Amino acid sequence: MNLVKNITGRIWALWGLTTFFATMMIAIFFYLPCFIMPEPNAARWHRQVSRAWMRVFLLLAGCPLRIRGKENYTRGRNYVVICNHRSLMDVPVTTPFMPQANKTIAKKSFAVVPIFGWIYSLGSVLLDRKSAVSRRKSFEQMRKVLGMGLDMVIYPEGTRNRTSEPLKKFHDGAFRLAVIAEKPIVPVLIFNTDKVLPANKVFYMLPHHLEMHFLPPVEVSAQDNVNELKDRLFQIMTDYYRSHHKP
Repeated sequence: MNLVKNITGRIWALWGLTTFFATMMIAIFFYLPCFIMPEPNAARWHRQVSRAWMRVFLLLAGCPLRIRGKENYTRGRNYVVICNHRSLMDVPVTTPFMPQANKTIAKKSFAVVPIFGWIYSLGSVLLDRKSAVSRRKSFEQMRKVLGMGLDMVIYPEGTRNRTSEPLKKFHDGAFRLAVIAEKPIVPVLIFNTDKVLPANKVFYMLPHHLEMHFLPPVEVSAQDNVNELKDRLFQIMTDYYRSHHKP
């Protein structure tokens, strides 16, 4: 049974990779206006194109996406959005399917991938975690993103969670940003992406339905303690994941 599953996973990975790049080569032409559009209009256009592209890709990949909780967003407000991170499949799900235009904190190393890296960079604030200078610059860029009225999407775990626990320990960045900018935090839980692209397997993919749940925003003020806020959001997201996750 495991042998059959492993073979199927490799075959589906080839199909997924082929459809991803084939649809990307079509989508690339629709991203071109981002070169001449000012922000935040470029981010809004980028999200619309990404959403159309990812709808096609997810359909072809056998990964239909169900979204819950969009009513927790209030029109006219923007947020620091924090998501759990268990798989590379989280990347094509987050930015396109957020209720509002946004940018995502992203690994600088992905920006060197031909064509995809350009699309990836357009919708992201790039970060080299090994560089203190890069971390400072990215933090200021994230403040500017919020100042433009866009959402800032962050994975507070930093890297993919390869453990059996619902979440890894959170880093401070997202919560410090929310306190300094005085922006509410929207917690988001993504389910089943690790069943599609497991973090512990190479060139392996299986079709599976995906879910993204938006929880009610947590209000933030300049007087909030970053560590207490971080612990509070960690507990909210952990409890929700445990009560809604289906093995």
